[in-house]
Amino acid sequence: MNFGFTEEQEMLRDQVRKFLDKRCPIPEVRKISNTKPGYSAELWQEMASLGWLGLTIPEEFGGSGLGWVDMVVLLEETGRTLYPSPFISNALAATVIAEQGNSEQKQKWLPKLADGSLIGTVAILEADDHLDPSGIQLQAHEEGDDVILSGEKHFVSDAAQAALFVVACRTGSGAEDISLVVIESETEGLKSTDCINMDQTKREGMLTLSDVYVKADAILGERNKAWPAIARLIDCGAVAVTAEMIGAAEAALSITTQYAKDRIQFGSPIGRYQGVKHPLADMYVDIESFKSLLYYASWTVDESPDELPRSISLAKAYASESFPRIGVDCIQLHGAIGYTAEYDIQLFLKRSKWARPKFGDADFHYDRVATLGGV
Repeated sequence: MNFGFTEEQEMLRDQVRKFLDKRCPIPEVRKISNTKPGYSAELWQEMASLGWLGLTIPEEFGGSGLGWVDMVVLLEETGRTLYPSPFISNALAATVIAEQGNSEQKQKWLPKLADGSLIGTVAILEADDHLDPSGIQLQAHEEGDDVILSGEKHFVSDAAQAALFVVACRTGSGAEDISLVVIESETEGLKSTDCINMDQTKREGMLTLSDVYVKADAILGERNKAWPAIARLIDCGAVAVTAEMIGAAEAALSITTQYAKDRIQFGSPIGRYQGVKHPLADMYVDIESFKSLLYYASWTVDESPDELPRSISLAKAYASESFPRIGVDCIQLHGAIGYTAEYDIQLFLKRSKWARPKFGDADFHYDRVATLGGV
């Protein structure tokens, strides 16, 4: 593979960065994240008009037909500014529908996800937060070819903002008899709620289903055979979250480096002291390391799917271990003021706490790397 970005990808990065710097700098991020919706509908529609919401959606369904490397370029910039929006959730819903849906399902939902008229998300996990088939316990009761669902889905990103949910459920008695269904928010018996979250730029919620009736034409792919698609979806989610971790970590390092240059102590900038220089250098090395791992993982999504599980586990494990430490070190280098709400650096620590467990923490991914390696 070519480890460099194309001219078009660099143009995309420049476009996204200019847009976010102008339309959603940190003061605006603070303002939006404190609103009830947690995102700006105006900015959402502007992103749609620029083609970003449909970046990886096929052109025939209103998207741009690009790949996950392009998606990572965009996500690095949304992470850099802590941009509050349901972008990752929408992208994952579009990905699984594009890969598993039939032509009628794609035509019904993908154009709306691309033009911003519909916000989608995925509801996979439950209370135990297990990222394997045993973690999916929502049982579907069959009524002919249709199904009825009752239960809960936890850790659903942007649950209260979404209008379309891709839900994992059990449709048989076997260990991996799992299916994916698409449910619209107006469906009778479906309720979504926001949950308390440390990072207000990222909304998490719960989905409650009470005798929700799902017709057969809303089941994605083959019934009872959805686990491989779900596993891939989780990996794509890890790619997306890690991409934003890169941008956020680089921004935190940049803010702290500038503070080290500006803060005068004992007549000199604190950046001259080894106790400050060394942590900053360690941060840079860590970011460059999991950045390289993530770039390769993003390439495998489209070009070498068999390599995706191991490659994204390497990247997400490193990032989940490093980014929270970077957040803590940046706070420490700011001194006591780093803990205050007025200073922006604490927002990046909160983002690291959200990102660490999302789609698997370091322990989960290190264990998976060992398992895939035959250990």
